[in-house]
Amino acid sequence: MSILDRIASSYQAYGSYLWNEISHPSWHNYFYWLIGVSIFAWSLEYFIPWRTKQPIVRKDFWLDFFYMFFNFFLFSLIAYSALSDIAVYYFNSLLHSFGMENIVAIKLHTLPVWTQLLLMFVIRDFIQWNVHRLLHYSPTLWEFHKVHHSVEQMGFAAHLRYHFMENIVYRAIEYIPLAMLGFGITDFFIIHIFALGIGHLNHSNIYLPLGPLKYIFNSPQMHIWHHAEHLPKGSSGVNYGLSLSLWDYIFGTVYMPHNGRDEKLGFEKVESYPSGFFSQAIFPFKEIWNRITK
Repeated sequence: MSILDRIASSYQAYGSYLWNEISHPSWHNYFYWLIGVSIFAWSLEYFIPWRTKQPIVRKDFWLDFFYMFFNFFLFSLIAYSALSDIAVYYFNSLLHSFGMENIVAIKLHTLPVWTQLLLMFVIRDFIQWNVHRLLHYSPTLWEFHKVHHSVEQMGFAAHLRYHFMENIVYRAIEYIPLAMLGFGITDFFIIHIFALGIGHLNHSNIYLPLGPLKYIFNSPQMHIWHHAEHLPKGSSGVNYGLSLSLWDYIFGTVYMPHNGRDEKLGFEKVESYPSGFFSQAIFPFKEIWNRITK
């Protein structure tokens, strides 16, 4: 199969998958789980808002609503599915050239299913915590990550406001360690939905007291500080946890001086940051190019 045929096949396969997701609701369906989790989080914001003066349809609500479906589905249809298929094909071809069928180093599939899922969730979250730190420490990657930090009023849909390049960075770095552990793509559904729910709640305008569980799970009160404009002097970021706060406590990146309810969000001069989807998609490339050509 030629590269062009493989790309065409990827588009056709993902297009069929997406149409099936929309036209055939089921319990194993990302499209309607995204809608359901979003309605649940938005309902909590309506009935028990933390910042009571913030409107239920906050600033950039509809922009973030579009980002949710773009990053969850449309980007894969436009480019990511074909790119990932080609990348996996060449990676497997490279393995075969060395006489290897795969890179599975630890056969976790022999463990009970729930043990596999727990390990996958914890290991994947730790990988993502490290990638998240990298997005803050690398000046180049920060230009892409600034899209997520351009949120000025926090709400559930801000969870999936991020530049499409983050999809590529996260998935590329995740792929090899998870493949070495023998995790298959079919295992990810429960993990994805659980992480989706936690991420939505962490960005929601709600107060969520966790008690002792705050040392394990992230929360809106912890994550609001990650988005705060004013951070500790010399810091590139704090509270990097996605689902788990555990890593921040272990590695000393926790910062919660008070409840942070009314903290100003964003970064320096966030008010002048591009406000539309296409301008936000292009702007990081312009900034990186300007830095290179100076």
